[in-house]
Amino acid sequence: MTETTSGSARSSRSKDGNAEKAGKAVKTTRTAKPGKGLRIERIHTTPGTHPYDEVVWERRDVVMTNWRDGSVNFEQRGVEFPDFWSVNAVNIVTSKYFRGAVGSASRENSLKQLIDRVVKTYRAAGEEHGYFASDADAEIFEHELAYALLHQVFSFNSPVWFNVGTAQPQQVSACFILSVDDSMDSILDWYKEEGMIFKGGSGAGLNLSRIRSSKELLSSGGNASGPVSFMRGADASAGTIKSGGATRRAAKMVVLDVDHPDVEAFIETKVKEEEKIRALRDAGFDMDLGGEDITSVQYQNANNSVRVNDEFMRAVEKGEKFGLRARLTGEVIEEVDAKSLFRKMAEAAWACADPGIQYDDTINHWHTSPESGRITASNPCSEYMHLDNSSCNLASLNLMKFLRDDDQGNQSFDAERFAKVVELVITAMDISICFADFPTQKIGETTRAFRQLGIGYANLGALLMATGHAYDSDGGRALAGAITSLMTGTSYRRSAELAAVVGPYDGYARNADAHKRVMKQHSDANAAATRMDDLDTPVWAAATEAWQDVLRLGEKNGFRNAQASVLAPTGTIGLMMDCDTTGVEPDLALVKFKKLVGGGSMQIVNNTVPKALKRLGYQPEQVEAIVAHIAEHGNVIDAPGLKPQHYEVFDCAMGERAISPMGHVRMMAAAQPFLSGAISKTVNMPESATVEEIEEIYFEGWKMGLKALAIYRDNCKVGQPLSAKKKEEEKKAEQAAAPAEVERVVEYRPVRKRLPKGRPGLTTSFTVGGAEGYMTANSYPDDGLGEVFLKMSKQGSTLAGMMDAFSIAVSVGLQYGVPLETYVSKFTNMRFEPAGLTDDPDVRMAQSIVDYIFRRLALDFLPFETRSALGIHSAEERQRHLDTGSYEPEGEDMDVEGLAQSAPRQVDPPKQAPAATAPAPKAAHNSTELLEIQQGLNADAPLCFSCGTKMRRAGSCYVCEGCGSTSGCS
Repeated sequence: MTETTSGSARSSRSKDGNAEKAGKAVKTTRTAKPGKGLRIERIHTTPGTHPYDEVVWERRDVVMTNWRDGSVNFEQRGVEFPDFWSVNAVNIVTSKYFRGAVGSASRENSLKQLIDRVVKTYRAAGEEHGYFASDADAEIFEHELAYALLHQVFSFNSPVWFNVGTAQPQQVSACFILSVDDSMDSILDWYKEEGMIFKGGSGAGLNLSRIRSSKELLSSGGNASGPVSFMRGADASAGTIKSGGATRRAAKMVVLDVDHPDVEAFIETKVKEEEKIRALRDAGFDMDLGGEDITSVQYQNANNSVRVNDEFMRAVEKGEKFGLRARLTGEVIEEVDAKSLFRKMAEAAWACADPGIQYDDTINHWHTSPESGRITASNPCSEYMHLDNSSCNLASLNLMKFLRDDDQGNQSFDAERFAKVVELVITAMDISICFADFPTQKIGETTRAFRQLGIGYANLGALLMATGHAYDSDGGRALAGAITSLMTGTSYRRSAELAAVVGPYDGYARNADAHKRVMKQHSDANAAATRMDDLDTPVWAAATEAWQDVLRLGEKNGFRNAQASVLAPTGTIGLMMDCDTTGVEPDLALVKFKKLVGGGSMQIVNNTVPKALKRLGYQPEQVEAIVAHIAEHGNVIDAPGLKPQHYEVFDCAMGERAISPMGHVRMMAAAQPFLSGAISKTVNMPESATVEEIEEIYFEGWKMGLKALAIYRDNCKVGQPLSAKKKEEEKKAEQAAAPAEVERVVEYRPVRKRLPKGRPGLTTSFTVGGAEGYMTANSYPDDGLGEVFLKMSKQGSTLAGMMDAFSIAVSVGLQYGVPLETYVSKFTNMRFEPAGLTDDPDVRMAQSIVDYIFRRLALDFLPFETRSALGIHSAEERQRHLDTGSYEPEGEDMDVEGLAQSAPRQVDPPKQAPAATAPAPKAAHNSTELLEIQQGLNADAPLCFSCGTKMRRAGSCYVCEGCGSTSGCS
């Protein structure tokens, strides 16, 4: 950090603070003595002005429907939000996080109420427990927290928004780890505790390796059932709660150690069930996800992972034998070939994506509290890893909020402000443990004793693209590593400062040496990291200073928190913050689905694309042409003027130029040394991937120091994609079986709407590459372009004749209802001579006369959002983008009604017979479905239970872009 920032951080501790005294005298449930609190520094706010008074508020109506049947899922009108919040963010926050019965007076109807409910609770708890030096500091804390939430700088995880400040239990954690011992009482407790966590809408993970294997004897003399058999009961329980609960989801992680005698049966559980799905589907049963017959399939409500150790991985490397050990005695009861067992793991993952892999020795090498127990499991999404019977509350920062442009157009990451926000958020997260409720007594006791936090971030993929970095590049990894290191280093520095004020965590004294050792490991990894360019180097410098403060202050004060950081999926909260990308993920695709104010939706090219092109040195006209190409094709291949060496900057998770699987692994490895916990991420692999490639990824993950890995091979799941295909085939068969009915249907034809004798018109003279011409565009009196006349060259010439014929064809099409935007998307970027410079300031370059004509028509007759999605902007708008980073006009509502600019018409089909409808093209309802249509892909993702659209992957979970529902625990 800079000298100013580090100085303020050091001065935030009370001057009379005594670390030893604080550590002995202050506990988490007691109020500290007056005067020992933190001095809170202003970051964004202005003294005497509340953050709410600095933004423009507006009222909106939220109506969310299920696109499959048109039913209304949720409706609340007149909700209040800032004008810069997107429709999607407003919909999700209103439907997910506002409390009170819909339609009642107690129902929240403003973002102010939601933020106040949470922030004021945090402030009150902070004052009660001695976190602030004065009332003024408490007020600054409240205002800064409110500002950051209001402006989407960060967000707490969903349970905070659900529960804090309400009459119900104030659960703030989304991630839980349970434990189970080798006794029936413990196993039944496991079922109960897991069920209670599922009922509350969260997820849990646990390790079953303490349970005796089916190859060991019971005290009564019979054989034990083994953990796999008990998994069936837990899976059935989770499935019941999933289908009947309010959240309708049950996320869980089941882990088994690689030396457990039942490990092969564990590996094969889901493979066999996938074969069952295939057989039942072929026999005619409904095996769709959510189908009535899918419940007969077992083990589908959990993610499975094998916990491997270094001994096993070295045996794989050397081709040696590996011993499976009895659970009670620890003796080897069977030896297996390590390579063969490793191969079975890869084969199973190839067939059904399970099991994932967790690297036990690496995980425990970075464990801050080993004297209190080993880390044996993780939460369902694999990012939280700590003691059994514990929990973690999460918060994620929006990295794009810290990217800044100077007056010369140069970019930088605002490391100083980022560090200050991290300090603010960590303080708030720690305060929440003081008042939080927990699902079980054991989890509450462990969490209060170790105070595990999980700060993380979202929008990394967008940040890298916007700064001109390929996701799979040394520069991209350096920037990601630097930001992660600064985040965790700043978090632990604030944790040490908190320890001086309100005491270290209860388990610190016993684990002090180990905790300080891990801090040194983080600091050493930071020092050894490679610096690449002008963007990451200043961030590394700030991180280095933060880690030096961590070592110094930690030695003096200890630490308030056993864990500080993880990289979570950020599904729902990522949408709340209007993030383009979730967690550590790259962008899904270059073209996204955007909902519009007033209803409707459209596809747009990601806002990060123009930023990236500007960073790479492209001129505004070139940017516009490249964006238009992306809008039409969904990728950058053969984009006009784009250098092939820059293609990689725009590589995405899916599509024509998908990031390689090992590129995902390398990015995880760049961030992992600077995280307390792990990373929620699934490495996507193409359908053509081999078992050997999966083995390589699992092996390289161990070599690179990852804590956990999971892969997903496209179309390895047989339930959803194949069932959908089969249903389509059945539908076609039914249509073919009823030819007589089709013959009786009257075909509907469009009706031409001619223009009246007198009509408004606009004549434009133009020059393209030295060729002169005139264009007259006439409109209907009630708006909408109706005809175009083009005059080029001398009458009777070939060019003049062709332009006359072309303009007649376009005019007739417009009068029959062909939308102008369809013509624009087809004819812009068409290349032929004459081409080159024009005399039009809004269209400086044209690749042909046709390219110019339809760009001019778009500027004259299409609304801003429609042509912006096609990459067509006026000179004024391009200048605004250079000045403010946005093409959008300020204070203007988008013209939703005017999206269809061709001839308005209302034609009823003949009443004597039903109208025949040709098979409609598949409609997209979110970015995942849009990508499927553009690329001809089939994304293996579940359908959202609330709105019916296909979800998209967020870490190792899924999130619905439409309503914010998730399949995971965060």
